[in-house]
Amino acid sequence: MSEIREHPGRPRGRIGGVELDFDRCYRAVDSRDGRFDGWFYTGVTSTGIYCRPSCPAITPKPENVRFYPSAAAAQRAGFRACRRCRPDAAPGSPEWDVRADVVGRAMRLISDGVVDRDGVPGLASRLGYTERHLHRMLTAELGAGPLALARAQRAQTARILIETTDLGLAEIAFAAGFGSVRQFNDTIREVFGSAPSALRKPKRGPAPEPGAIHLRLAYRPPLHAESLLEFLAMRAVPGVEEADTSTYRRVLRLPRGTATVELTPTPGYVAALLRLSDVRDLAPAVARCRRLLDLDADPVAVDAALAEDEALAPMVAKEPGVRVPRSVDSFEMAVRAVVGQQISVAAARKVLSKLVPPGEQPFPGPEEVLTLPDEAFKMPAARRATIRALASAVAGGELDLDPGADRDEAMRNLTNLPGIGSWTAGYVAMRGIGDPDSFLPTDLGVRRGAKALGLPDDPKALDAHAARWAPWRSYALIRLWRQG
Repeated sequence: MSEIREHPGRPRGRIGGVELDFDRCYRAVDSRDGRFDGWFYTGVTSTGIYCRPSCPAITPKPENVRFYPSAAAAQRAGFRACRRCRPDAAPGSPEWDVRADVVGRAMRLISDGVVDRDGVPGLASRLGYTERHLHRMLTAELGAGPLALARAQRAQTARILIETTDLGLAEIAFAAGFGSVRQFNDTIREVFGSAPSALRKPKRGPAPEPGAIHLRLAYRPPLHAESLLEFLAMRAVPGVEEADTSTYRRVLRLPRGTATVELTPTPGYVAALLRLSDVRDLAPAVARCRRLLDLDADPVAVDAALAEDEALAPMVAKEPGVRVPRSVDSFEMAVRAVVGQQISVAAARKVLSKLVPPGEQPFPGPEEVLTLPDEAFKMPAARRATIRALASAVAGGELDLDPGADRDEAMRNLTNLPGIGSWTAGYVAMRGIGDPDSFLPTDLGVRRGAKALGLPDDPKALDAHAARWAPWRSYALIRLWRQG
């Protein structure tokens, strides 16, 4: 679907896995329903702007409305972003975290900045399709091809840098991924309806910290922040990350360098403070933080599905908006899963800390793990061999665990490695690759939680019961862990 119009025979399209027509979209806009922010965008022909569904402005007349499945499609149609509701800062569509098809994989890679770093040929190569076919698939579903989608993200990155830093506009142009200052100026004028300098607001108070970027990460409420922070704090690896009851902090490994990030959930948004060694890494840093906290999820839809089970319904009512804590690095999460086999969370945390160099450091990448001496691995020799095999497969390109990976292929390749079984693969699928429908019926914590709720704790019977929770079994798993 490239757009939905109000006229006889208007096209229909699929957004979020359900059929949406003009009337349903318009009702969401008329009621200013924030749950649809990021699902679609509203173009208003009488003003030439596009908005998120929850925009507080007066609802436009139906004849002046067009609906688009992406900001890039609205921009391509000639609309500029609303200055009031900031549609470019809306949460991402939850569909791209859920979907395992090529379009979903492409959107996750574009969000991570692959087009800016490797171009459309690099994106197409990662996905195993020709550029033409990939463009055709994305345009059919999103109304825009990969270049336009990356351009929309580039404009949002530039706006953040203009508003939150003292960088010169030329520096911002290249940091955001534009090929020239002229391209940067033209894009900002087209998308936001003003010159880049007009977006720079006078800063009050003390001068901003050099290299620090403050921004707000939007999410769809509710967000059960306590469960996220509690989960991450229990598993925090000293030297890499730490968490308390209000904030999570960690070091990131990014395409062009490292960064530190502090994430503080608040009502309506997560306050993020990023310190980047290279500002060109802003987009992938934001994408990874969003992925870590599962901020693009649709908690209302997830909770409604799980609450249909009488055993889970009281938990859902008591703690709405529980998310799946994911990761900022899928290889790191795979190593954590291997180390965590058959030992406690506290023991795994202690072992993992031995793999990290002294001081504040990102978790070692696959190449670094391969150079570690045997004495750095405080674990049985078989488990050490598994981690080395894992690092070798990722470093050599035989195993892809990135956000755009083919999930089924990744799981097959992962389980072909020595020492990796269904529990480890399922854990990596859920937290590393972001599968919303992974389940671990043999996990002792899951079984304890199931038993406490009166559910079967026998793995086969529990797995059979969990089928009714699809496609949100990862969320049910987190709830069972909390119960157990």
